[in-house]
Amino acid sequence: MAELMKGRVIFRGQAAGKVLRSEAPLGLFGHLDPKTGVYREAGHPLDGKSVKGRVLVFPRAKGSTVGSYILYALRRAGKAPAAMILSECDTIVAVGAIIAEIPAVDGVDLSALRDGVAVTVDGQEVRFEAR
Repeated sequence: MAELMKGRVIFRGQAAGKVLRSEAPLGLFGHLDPKTGVYREAGHPLDGKSVKGRVLVFPRAKGSTVGSYILYALRRAGKAPAAMILSECDTIVAVGAIIAEIPAVDGVDLSALRDGVAVTVDGQEVRFEAR
């Protein structure tokens, strides 16, 4: 059965992909390689995983303002996530989503979005198959 949640639009768009979920905040600068799309942070749930084409689900970002540029550089390299869903979006991720044109929403209960689940983001709507 398909489930529907609504969030606050950070950057309006449509995208679909499989969830790549982290319960821990993401450090974009210094951890997310803009050339490969692979996240590197020892002990982090996403260490060694690629964000390319995935619907990136995480609570919030941490770290430097350069994170906005990292998202833009990922888009330019063809390694960006398809969309981002957050509990709480900060200005760094918001600016990055806008300049990289990555559909993004926040204010969503992330507990229902399990790793690997197919998700569609369409404006404020998040649709997924409940297991």
